[in-house]
Amino acid sequence: MQGLILIDIQNDYFPNGNMALEGMPEAASNAARLLQHFRGKQQPVFHIQHIMVQSGAAFFLPGTQGAKIHRSVTPGNDEKVITKHFPNSFLASDLQASLENAEVKEVIICGAMSHMCVDSTARAAFDLGYRCIIAEDACATRDLVHHGKIVPAKQVHAAFMAALSFPFAKVMPTAELI
Repeated sequence: MQGLILIDIQNDYFPNGNMALEGMPEAASNAARLLQHFRGKQQPVFHIQHIMVQSGAAFFLPGTQGAKIHRSVTPGNDEKVITKHFPNSFLASDLQASLENAEVKEVIICGAMSHMCVDSTARAAFDLGYRCIIAEDACATRDLVHHGKIVPAKQVHAAFMAALSFPFAKVMPTAELI
């Protein structure tokens, strides 16, 4: 059984949010296509919502509009919403138990950020024995700075998709998944 994991598709990552990502509206549009596909096939969907509890956090703050799941992927009544506080969606959450209860063996992963929570979750899923597929065009990230040099978001995303593509996950565009 396949399950869809939508990671941190929350308001703060969109334009005018506290941590706007490059390409987030387009990534969310593709995630919404995947969500509709899974709903149509009546396959399990897991929405991951990151709530920051660390001191000094600037986004995904508890009780804020920015921490809410974006309207493009609003959870359905029968879809599980899993709260997390760390990049790895499995760490200190009930994601693994939820996947086991739904008899999921293969996960389709999308969301944000490519270099952080998508990467951490995919690697953890692989380590736990799940077959993983990442919908690369349903993920977004941001520019990073390394040794004083800006690494553009597109390069960050490409590097992480390349790194995950073997052995951790199959990396594919949304159109090929649906």
